[in-house]
Parts: sequence; structure tokens; C-alpha cells
Amino acid sequence: MPGRKARELCPTIQFVGGHFPEYQRLGDAVIAVLDDFTPLVERVSIDEAFLDVSGSVHLFGPPRRIAVRIRERVSNEIGLRLSIGVARTKHLAKVASQVAKPDGLVVVEPSDEQVFLDPLPVGLIWGVGRVTEERLRQAGIVTIGQLASTASPILEHLLGVVNSAKLVSLAASIDPRRVGTARRSKSVGAQAALGRQLAAPPLVRDTLGFLADRVAGRLRECDQGGRTVTVRVRFPGLRSVTRSITLGAPVSATLSLTELANQLVDSALTDHPDEREITLLAISVSNLCNETPVQLELPLPLRTAGVVDSPSSATGLARRDTDRSVDAIRQKFGRTSVGYAAVLFSNGRRVPDEFRELVEHPTRR
Repeated sequence: MPGRKARELCPTIQFVGGHFPEYQRLGDAVIAVLDDFTPLVERVSIDEAFLDVSGSVHLFGPPRRIAVRIRERVSNEIGLRLSIGVARTKHLAKVASQVAKPDGLVVVEPSDEQVFLDPLPVGLIWGVGRVTEERLRQAGIVTIGQLASTASPILEHLLGVVNSAKLVSLAASIDPRRVGTARRSKSVGAQAALGRQLAAPPLVRDTLGFLADRVAGRLRECDQGGRTVTVRVRFPGLRSVTRSITLGAPVSATLSLTELANQLVDSALTDHPDEREITLLAISVSNLCNETPVQLELPLPLRTAGVVDSPSSATGLARRDTDRSVDAIRQKFGRTSVGYAAVLFSNGRRVPDEFRELVEHPTRR
């Protein structure tokens, strides 16, 4: 829950700082153990990974035995408990690992997949959040087996054509995704949970400035830009709206992304005048491409009015140079050493930078 809510419920609560370098060290140590059993390790967060051990059984025995040995090594060498799910597909292995928590091993044989899945709550399916779970519950669908046997028209009405087809496939243990060791991001994003606050312009402006600084910095770190910018505004009751725009040229400048995000959020709020409070703001950039050298454009009135300055305009190039200077200083002296005033001097209490780095870059050493 949000820290503010926790303090309301328990006024004497004491918040303590984390030990982020230690979390990273332990996560890396576990991955190192996994690497000893197979080169096909797909790390999806600081403490979660998928393994394809089909090529390792001739060395270490069947999958169950491999899982037992991994748990033993992590316990003996690192001192951590580990939950493992073993199954034919990534989704089923994920569900099995959830069932195995907090310190267990669950193996699902191919012949027992549906017997294992059917009685489990539908909320365990990958991609079913609280809103979707509640919609299904109101329709009388509470288990994975009930979801798998529900007629398609009913689910399409509840969830849409695409989502219903995906969830039915997962409920039937159909998941063609393979373990991938190298993934290329399709988008870069960040979000900020706000509790429940009035959608005042200063709050929106400061929050979007912070998020744009995050997203643009990560884009530049990968020498990438994006042509499609999307914002999400969440209102009380988990109601959300999104707005997006696709540009003629990729954007990675912090101020340009901030301006675009503000325009999009203003549009969303204007279209929902009855919503006075917001609980979350998010920015994502997609349609990514590698950044290339840009040539200063002629000062002709051809760009779309009311959007942002083109990356190859005089303003766009100035912003590009400024951001690269900021990135270089932060690389040497830390993220808080320099930045835009609206972000650095914002009064909002935010998640520590170290924790965001672990979430956004789980494989960084």
C-alpha cells in the first residue's frame, strides 16, 4: 500500500531505508547459480527468471532434479529461500512458482496440466489484474477452469476480443513463448502512484517532469528515441484513460517529452471534467529507433503547430546538447548532482533512485 495510507493506519510506523546494493548483489548471485545449469536464462526482474533446461537434462538429470539442486545451492551458498515452478510452458511455470511460494517446488507434468490449472483462482493467470479479476468474478468466473470453458462471445463482451483470446489460451495452457536470453525493449516507460490527490496543475506538471526525466534519460542511455508518446491517467476506482501521439521524428529530449506529456494529460483531464482527483500518472515512449545524427533544419513553418519543436530544429538541437551534458555529469557524480529545477526541487516524496534502478535495469551489474 502507499506509505501515506500505511501512516494513516499506523501513526507510529517507522520507515527504514533499504540496502539496494545488497539486493542487487544477492539477485546477481542467484542468477550466477542458474547460469551454471543452463545458458538459456531469461531474467525478468531482480528476483525472477525463466530457465530452459531442455538441453541440460543429460548433464544434471530431469527437470525436477535440476530444480532441487538449484534450491539446494541457493540455500547453502547464498542463504536465500527459492520457489520454483517446473512446467512445459513459461506461463504454467510462472503459475506453478506462485503456488510454490514462499519456499517450495511445484512440478506440473504435461499430462496433468489442466488438472493442475482448473481449480486455481483466475487471478493467477499472467495478465489478470484486479480489475479484470473483478469483472470475471461478477460474471461468475472465479477459477481458471471456468474461464477455459466459458463461451468466447461472453468473454469478448467482458474483456474484448484480443484479451479474451489471450486469456483463454493461457487458461488452456497454450503458450508458445520461448525463453529468450536477449530482449529488445518495445517501449520505455515510468509511472508514479499519487495516492488520491486533486488534479492540480502544479502536481501534474511536477510529476510529469519527473517521469519524463526518467524516461528520456533511459532512452538516451540506449541511444534511442521514440516516435509514439503515450500517457495514462488513473482516477479513483481504478478507472484509467490514455492519450497518445505519434510524431514525425523520434523524441528523447527531456523538455520535449515533458511538453508532450503535459499536452496529452491536459487533453485527458479536459475530456473528463467530472474527475477531480487522480491516483496515478504514467508516460511511455514506443515505436523506438536508434538515434542518428541530425542536421539543422531550415526555419520554415512546416512543423505541426502546438506539438513540440523538431529534434533537428535549433531548439531541439539545443535541448539535445543540454541533455547529453546533464547525462555526462550524472554519470560521473550521481543522478542528483544536476537536473531540471522543476524535478530537483519538487516537494513530492518519491521512491528512492536506487530502487528504481533495480526495477528498470535488473541485469545491470
